Amino acid sequence: MFIYLTEYLTTFYSGFNVLSSLTFRAIISFLTSFFLALLIGPFIISRLKTQAIRQVIRSDGPKSHCIKNGTPTMGGIIILISIIAPILIWSNPFNLYVFLVIYILISYGFVGFIDDYLKVKDTNNQGLLPRWKYIFQSVIALTLCSIMCLVGKDTFATDLVLPFFKNIVPQSGVLYLLLAYFVIVGTSNAVNLTDGLDGLVIMPIVFISAGFALVAWVTSNVQYSEYLNIPYIKHAKELVIVCTTITGSGLGFLWFNTYPAQIFMGDVGSLALGGALGTISILLRQEFLLLIMGGVFVLETLSVILQVLFFKLRGHRIFKMAPIHHHYELKGYPEPRIIIRFWIITLILVFIGLATLKAR
Repeated sequence: MFIYLTEYLTTFYSGFNVLSSLTFRAIISFLTSFFLALLIGPFIISRLKTQAIRQVIRSDGPKSHCIKNGTPTMGGIIILISIIAPILIWSNPFNLYVFLVIYILISYGFVGFIDDYLKVKDTNNQGLLPRWKYIFQSVIALTLCSIMCLVGKDTFATDLVLPFFKNIVPQSGVLYLLLAYFVIVGTSNAVNLTDGLDGLVIMPIVFISAGFALVAWVTSNVQYSEYLNIPYIKHAKELVIVCTTITGSGLGFLWFNTYPAQIFMGDVGSLALGGALGTISILLRQEFLLLIMGGVFVLETLSVILQVLFFKLRGHRIFKMAPIHHHYELKGYPEPRIIIRFWIITLILVFIGLATLKAR
């Protein structure tokens, strides 16, 4: 909304133009979300403790996690507030791209809230039945895809951008809607699976959203997009604000979520953040870039799939426990070591992903 105030002030003094520049808004949105998370964090943690909103540790998990039993959960509320409020202030909320990301954040956050609430209420780690969670996620994702198709004149496109093969742009036609659906739902669940150690998932979110902020910036610039041979998307510049806000909010939440965590984000945070990343990648036509930068999420998801398949087909497990971060825990790796190494891997993958933007 601030952008409209700036336009009004500019009529009195042209120097106010700097306040509406993309660079200024990106920096100030990052700082706003970061400090807002720091500001509301202690209050929300205190309220969650008072209301006995505490994490229920899975009974079959690593024994070292027993000391985490009772840690407040639903910390994703901190994340969502510190993302959505700055977005509404510093971006153009009437931009379709911004609207779609906020829609996913709120709707997936609500599904996660129900899941977390049921876990706390029933004092077990089951929560919302998987089939119902998947149904809700699917309906929300398909609704978004329908909006893209019906409303977004330059949002909906069926061309696929392939890393390392810039001159090959296959057209997926109506199947693109199916791809968009799987990217949103798949990323949301992949992030949810990865959220198992203190701070493990939030820092990759920070790295990837920062990477997408850069991608959104060059995508919305005619000269840069032409030089990099990527699709020019005029209104994608507002996604820069969205991405920097997610980055700032993630770092602010990490202040409380770092080992040993004072609060867990819960499904209200992980489902929303994963869905938002998937949505941003679709809007920027960079679904395969997300696959590269989010390699840790892919690894965690594959470890669960392989564990289940091997157990059903061969009767034994290939990992001590899935997702794979638990496997390393049971092998004796200290939790902070696993967390930091996964962060390092993600940072490297983000740089690799960004390097593919120039690859032809």
